[in-house]
Order: sequence, then structure tokens, then C-alpha cells
Amino acid sequence: MENIIPQYNASCQRFAKALRFIEDITTNADEVQGKVLGEILGQNTGTEYLQRFNLNGATDKDSFKSKVPVVTYEDLLPDIQRIANGDLSPILCSHPISEFLTSSGTSAGERKLMPTIPEEMKRRQLLFSLILPVMHLYVPGLDKGKALYFLFVKAETETPGGLLARPVVTSYYKSEQFKNRPYEPYNVYTSPNEAILCSDSYQSMYTQMLCGLLMRGEVLRIGAIFASALLRAIRFLQVNWKQLSDDILSGSLNPKISDPSLIECMSKILKSNPELAQFIVKECDGESWERIITRVWPNTKYLEVIVTGAMAQYIPTPDYYSGGLPIPCTMYASSECYFGINLKPMSKPSEVSYTILPNMGYFEFLLLDPINPVQLSRDSPPCLVDLADVEVGKEYELVVTTYAGLCRYRVGDILRVTGFHNSAPQFKFIRRQNVLLSIDSDKTDESELQKAIDSASMLLHEFNTSVVEYTSYADTKTIPGHYVMYWEMLVKDQDKSPSHQVLDKCCLVMEESLNSVHRQGRGADNSIGPLEIRVVRNGTFEDLMDFAISRGASINQYKIPRCVNSTSMLELLDGRVVSVHFSPTAPHWIPERRS
Repeated sequence: MENIIPQYNASCQRFAKALRFIEDITTNADEVQGKVLGEILGQNTGTEYLQRFNLNGATDKDSFKSKVPVVTYEDLLPDIQRIANGDLSPILCSHPISEFLTSSGTSAGERKLMPTIPEEMKRRQLLFSLILPVMHLYVPGLDKGKALYFLFVKAETETPGGLLARPVVTSYYKSEQFKNRPYEPYNVYTSPNEAILCSDSYQSMYTQMLCGLLMRGEVLRIGAIFASALLRAIRFLQVNWKQLSDDILSGSLNPKISDPSLIECMSKILKSNPELAQFIVKECDGESWERIITRVWPNTKYLEVIVTGAMAQYIPTPDYYSGGLPIPCTMYASSECYFGINLKPMSKPSEVSYTILPNMGYFEFLLLDPINPVQLSRDSPPCLVDLADVEVGKEYELVVTTYAGLCRYRVGDILRVTGFHNSAPQFKFIRRQNVLLSIDSDKTDESELQKAIDSASMLLHEFNTSVVEYTSYADTKTIPGHYVMYWEMLVKDQDKSPSHQVLDKCCLVMEESLNSVHRQGRGADNSIGPLEIRVVRNGTFEDLMDFAISRGASINQYKIPRCVNSTSMLELLDGRVVSVHFSPTAPHWIPERRS
């Protein structure tokens, strides 16, 4: 990619410093990476973790690579549990761990705990500060209006040692840096802090949507973290537009909004506007919701949501609601570390590549064999390549070393190198390792799905019935999306086959067996819909195999896919459905007490 500084004209000089910073660190990526690793090792040289590997204070790359192993979360779990339980000694990091950031991945059914320290907030803010300068290259004039971003906090827990454990965005929204951020004309939200920080998801969504409607003419961009959250907001408008228009007509807030801070802040914003109320009724009281975003918010230039990876399944729906507005994916980040930004944010979602910023952490890459993916072996440790040494077209698993104490940690993200910006590689996000199903921030792998199937199958035993084959897919046509299971059952006694109610209960038992992230999405956040079981007639999975073989699959190597995405396969399965069942209620979920 060409140097981006010359694209700036005199009116954009306020962002030139940020763009020069990007050019500097990507031009000397390998040098920056060496400095980062030296800083991390020098800072944490006295930690218990690094002392186990006899580094003896060494901060050079060769000593680090030869002595420190590549690890997974399960390898670090005993140390993380010690910190969570209140051990204040420098176990992973020389600086005290300030809180845990909860990963959307799970271990033993619970969110993973990622240690963090205060200085990491500054690093995250630095990356955030680079997004608008890049966006301004493509969409000037963002200081002339506001952003309607649907932002929410999620439940947080406290470990036995007193440390908070919460999602990274919740940590940021609740930080003093966010709550007391200085006025920035390029980054003004329609949503007041009180609405973003309200823990009641209904009240938060209601007031954020109400503010977005009141300021509809000022809105230049609309977004959320994930596409799924934006679509929930549109669905919320579909269900609640009458109450919202009544509020705007009367100038008084719906009595369902009971949070005192919301009532106070909305009293300063909400005024009677009969013309706007009539407009909302006109636009929302029809059958077609095509282009509803640009009809209600006509000055919207783009939608800012993540539609890469598992979120790519949502792309057709925001296109329908917006009339095909651009969907820039601006940054690549996780609970473990913030990684990079998209220097061509207006590219199509299928073409998005992120440029890794070499100052955010120390990055290594585990080359994947497309036929036999690399597995960790204690006897023969894998050889990892450095950031500057990856090759275009190849796929790698990302391994990160952070200032907060993660060393050579397998993130689980699979990336494909698409090119370079200066000497910093650019990656397309391909998938999460081993993830089958995802609707929102949930991630369900094959072992979790099998465990849930086994739990639900126990209800069938008394009916002399079993599940002989199954597959699944994430249905994102509904809002919110939900998991769909296709079951082929063997009923040995037709006179004693399980009832409709029993199969409904199987849906609930499956959900009760899934991890806490899924259950929170169902029970607390309403970001995931009820699990569905579609029972198919006997012989369906043989037909599925015949179909796959007719398309070129080897009969000797064919395995029933535990998740299907092919439209043709889904049509085959749906054409053989004999009954449909839904979870009758939300699964049990309470914030976990971490131990």
C-alpha cells in the first residue's frame, strides 16, 4: 500500500501526526518488534513465570524463543487462578494485575480470564486514536455530525481475590478515560454516557434509540461492536417504534424507564416534537423495512460494525436495511491484546485486511498446514516465524506476548497474509480455531456441542429413542440469531415416541449444557434467540452424504459435518424436516463467582 501521508491536504493537518506514526512504526516493523520484546522481558524478568525457564535476565529474541514454550490457556490456568484468588506476588507480570478481561472463548464452560495492567488502557486508547485519522481519508466531514453507536456494558464479576472480571469493552466504557473523555468534534455520540452505562439492556437500548431518533438529522454514522448488535437495535425499533414516537410526541419519557440517571439525563434531551413523531409513524408503520436506516437517518455515510470472521454471516441483512451502505471494519482486537487497524476501511467486507501494528505486543505466527493443521507437541515444540517474516498467501495461527504477562500465548485466531504495508504484514481474519457456531460474542466448538447433544439425549432414553446423527448451523436470518440443530432420531417403539413437549425440553437441556457466554446471551443480554431442533426423517443424513459425494467428496474420507453453511445442504435438510421445536424458556444464568 502506498504511503498514506501525501493524501492529506492542508485542512486535515490535525490528523497528520497520527498518520506519520502509522508510517513510522510500519516502516520499521521488525525493529519495533525487537524493542517491544526487550521491554516486555525487561519489565517482567523477575516474574515467577519467566524464572521457570532460566532466562537469567536475558531480553534477546533468541533466548526467548529457545527457552519459553508456546502455551494455551489451560497451561496458564493454574497461575491465573492463583492471581484470581488473591496471590499478589509477581506471577505473570511485575506490575500488579488491575483486573481480568473476559474472553468470549471459554474454558470448562466459563469465560477465559485475561490479565491486564493499567498501562494497557493507554495502548488501547492509542490504537483507537488512529482510527478516525484513517477514516477521515475516505469520509471527510465527520466533525459536522454525530455517531449513533449502540454501546452496552455487560455483566461483571469479582474474583475471590477482589479483582473485577469483565469484557474489554465494558472495562473501557466504565473507565475514567471514557467517562471523562475530552470533547472531540470528530467523535460525538448521540447516546449519553448514562444510557451506555445502564446495566438494564432494555432501558439502555430504549434511551439510545430514542436519542438517535431525536438527533436523526445529525447522524452521520451508525454502528455497534458486532453486526448482531446493530440488527438487534433495528429489531428493537420494529417492536417499539409506537412507544418511541409517543414519547417524542408528548415530550415525556416512557414509564418503563425507571433508572434515575436516565430519567435525569433524558429530561434535558427529550422535548415534544409532533412533526418528528409523525415522521416515525409514517416510516415504521409499513410492511417494508428495506432501507429503513437511510430513510430514518438520511445523512448516514456508513455502518461501523464487525462483519469479518463469524460475523460475515450477517452481511446481507445490514445491506437490506441500509440500501448497501459501506460497512468499514476498522480494527482487529481481542481480550488478550489489541492488534491492528484497517488502512482501507471502505473496502468490501470480504476484502478486509488488518495491518498489524508492531508496537501493541510481540507477535509470532504458527504456520498452518492446510491438510494437517499444526498441533502443539511437548516433544517437538513448533517453530514460529516473526511478524516481518510471514509470507503472502499462507495461513497462520496468531501467538502473542503481552506487557501484562502472556508469553507466547496461542490466541486461536487463524489469519491469512494478504500483503504488506511498508514492512508490516496485513492479514485477513479467517476463523477462530475449532469454533463451530457463533451468533454474537458466543463461541461453541464441536466438543461443547457434542456434550450438549449427549445431555439432551438422556431425556430420550425412557422412550427407547436415540439421536443417531446431527448437524447444526447458526441462523442469522432471525433477530436475534439462534442455533439450529438437525436431529435424525431412531425411535424403536413408535407407540412410545417422545412427545413435542419432551423435544422442546431437549432444546432447553442443550442450552443449559452450553457455556456461560451462550447462556448469558440468551438469559441476560437477549442477544441470542431460543435454540431450535428440527427433526428430520430417517435416511436424511445418507442423502446428505450422497449429495456431498455427487459434488466431489470422497466416499472414503466423508465425515458428517457438525456445522453446515452450504445453502444447498440446508435446503436438503429443511426439505426433510418432520417437526420443529424451540427452547421453551431461557437457560439459567447468573454472573459466575470466579474461583
